Amino acid sequence: MSLSAPGRTEAGHPASQAGARRVATIAFTAQGVSVAAVYTTVPAVTEHLRLAPLLTTTMMVAVALMAGGGSFVGLAAIRRAGPVATMRGALLTAAAALTLIGWAPDTATVICAYILFGIAVGALDVAVNTRAAAIERAYGRSIFGSFYTAWSVGGVAAALLTAAAARLQWPVSAGLTVQAGVLLALTACIRTHPLASSEGPSDTPAQPPLGRRVWSRLLPFGLVLLVVYVVDSTVSAWSAVYLRQTLAASLTVAPMAYAAYQAGTVIGRAATDRLVQRFGAVAVVRTAALSVSGALVGMAAAPGWPFAVLAAGAVGLGASVLAPLCLASAARLRPAASEAILARLNLFNYAGVVTGGAVSGLLGSTGQFRLAYAAPAVLAVLLLAGARHFTRPPSSAVPPKS
Repeated sequence: MSLSAPGRTEAGHPASQAGARRVATIAFTAQGVSVAAVYTTVPAVTEHLRLAPLLTTTMMVAVALMAGGGSFVGLAAIRRAGPVATMRGALLTAAAALTLIGWAPDTATVICAYILFGIAVGALDVAVNTRAAAIERAYGRSIFGSFYTAWSVGGVAAALLTAAAARLQWPVSAGLTVQAGVLLALTACIRTHPLASSEGPSDTPAQPPLGRRVWSRLLPFGLVLLVVYVVDSTVSAWSAVYLRQTLAASLTVAPMAYAAYQAGTVIGRAATDRLVQRFGAVAVVRTAALSVSGALVGMAAAPGWPFAVLAAGAVGLGASVLAPLCLASAARLRPAASEAILARLNLFNYAGVVTGGAVSGLLGSTGQFRLAYAAPAVLAVLLLAGARHFTRPPSSAVPPKS
């Protein structure tokens, strides 16, 4: 049978399945754009509104807290309307929040805008990961890494756009309006494609409750994800401020550490699925944990911003594989209720973001940003203990083409 048979694509997978994968990839890209747009414009927003360092830290923590709550908003929306509709709604809300952040005339308005963004990105997070888990089950092989590669590509693009806007001396309102326009364009590309698999929340809104055994098996993944996002938030939320305040970089250069971090994640995530298939998830996670620890030490000791940018890229290279493999393995604990598992797992995600963001911000406000990057290096080593819980995806149920 030919690979070009009607209704079949991607080496024998149904066209609707391939379409679902494309749409999820677009949604992950949009999420990466939205998060990068917020984090890389923190120095500009702070200087524009003359915000106190402690208030800036508080706002970033509030974004993470609201994102945790937004995960459950997303869970409710998925059960009512499905993950694809939830993606659309969350992206439209995020675009509105970005615009409001850029044009906020005062402190109260910008705080409300950041809170709205946190809720939107939390709902989007659970929706895209739920959809990705269902698509990976339908494919029967590791593809989670490809989705997070798209997330990182979006992050790199948005960070470079922020740097370009600063280079052109655009006001922060103009830069964030353009970023919001990118989100709207990506949202317009999102369509619904049914999956052939009968499993998963994408096809069955009502799901069975989780048992205690699932919760006990979920805990190791939660702890790994917490540490991963302590590292991620320390680099993502504060690298631009670190370069600006500690290493005396310009507003044009300050976003480059975030761009390098995301560029590292693009490379790492592009190789994740192949590495897992060849060496297994456990070996990949252990190697990544050691790499992250060493790179964070390098970032903390950076003598100038060019070295810090390179170290941030190395952190991204190692950290890139951890979140997608963690989410994919956790979703396999109960495939028919993956959206409930992922919504609860997101609590660890945002607990890590809050912890990393708050501690880094507080240390940074007292001039101790180097310590803020050295401390997570120790936590990264602890990931070695959780590596044994990671699993490979089940073999594909799709028969080979003849």
